[in-house]
Amino acid sequence: MRIIPVIDLLHGQVVRGIGGRRNEYRPIHSQLVLDARPESVAAAFVKQFSFHTAYVADLDAIIDGRCSTTEWKQIAAAGLKLWLDAGINNSLAARKIVASGKELNIDFELVIGLESLESPEELTAIQQLCDRRAIFSLDIRAGQPLTQIEKWKSLTPLEIAAQAISRGTNRLIILDLADVGESRGTRTLQLCRDLRNDHSHLELIAGGGVRNLDDLKALANAGASAALVASALHDGRLAPKDIQTISAPPP
Repeated sequence: MRIIPVIDLLHGQVVRGIGGRRNEYRPIHSQLVLDARPESVAAAFVKQFSFHTAYVADLDAIIDGRCSTTEWKQIAAAGLKLWLDAGINNSLAARKIVASGKELNIDFELVIGLESLESPEELTAIQQLCDRRAIFSLDIRAGQPLTQIEKWKSLTPLEIAAQAISRGTNRLIILDLADVGESRGTRTLQLCRDLRNDHSHLELIAGGGVRNLDDLKALANAGASAALVASALHDGRLAPKDIQTISAPPP
């Protein structure tokens, strides 16, 4: 299993997500670093865990449409490739983000968040723009999809995932925001199993609520090929040896 650390950006700082309640997000207090600067956190992830990639949620872009390009560059300069969620709602926005990345010389891949996406057709267009490499994030809260797309509001998470896959998605994040930062485990295990059973080719990434090595093993056994982790790294509940253990190929 591949472990992807999460960096949530807000007002130039790395913040700790709590149940998706963004008004409660505050700069992180971490055992890894002395401050909440993006460059400090990114450097610690590289130095202490040898991570190569980070999921970056630019909350300023998601909430207000203001991209934190300075912070993107700092994270990339520390040696991390970005999986970047910048609140992309359509293909025009995606083109602008791609252009910004090229201008800044940043190595990143786009994350398309369900909560931001304005239509299924725009998902198809973004996947075509990205040669089907964009990562679709199935954003849910307490099991309920977070979407502004009317025709998807009555669908289950599994049905929305099937729609996304039919529109060119082959890399999919399952993220239950209700579990983020709550240290009580993840509730997406059955959804992971169902997706793996129905779509064996899928690169399946799970996030939200990971506490320790046992949670990572449970996600791997449920079919997840990667996991998003943040609080457990900062709190010391996942150590470098744990990451090495779960990342090692099977004998």
